[in-house]
Amino acid sequence: MGDGDPGKRRRSQRVMLQVAVLMRATLPDGRSAQVQAFTVAVNAHGGLLESPVQLEANQRISLINPGSGKEVAGRVVGVGGSGSTVHEVAVEFDSRSPQFWPIAFPPEDWATPEEAKHDRF
Repeated sequence: MGDGDPGKRRRSQRVMLQVAVLMRATLPDGRSAQVQAFTVAVNAHGGLLESPVQLEANQRISLINPGSGKEVAGRVVGVGGSGSTVHEVAVEFDSRSPQFWPIAFPPEDWATPEEAKHDRF
């Protein structure tokens, strides 16, 4: 899941953050699962998670932030680094959701153009 392809550049800066989230997904065998996952890195458009269950690319998921109760829908855009108990999962939100993550001072590129306009002095 490298960044070598210029067509796959991130749309917002990545922040290293480890936080627990609840992940809901329908597994490939049709069972529904809700598990605790941990973030490795996040941005305004998604994040990289460590998941106890194996997921597949393009699989639909929902993430719930237990601290705020916020929920976002998205899809798996990459899988890799599968260990015996932890699977690396890259997730993209359906829509930009920088407020989902508990970051007091997010990077400047997480602000919408309208928010950035109001932050100017």
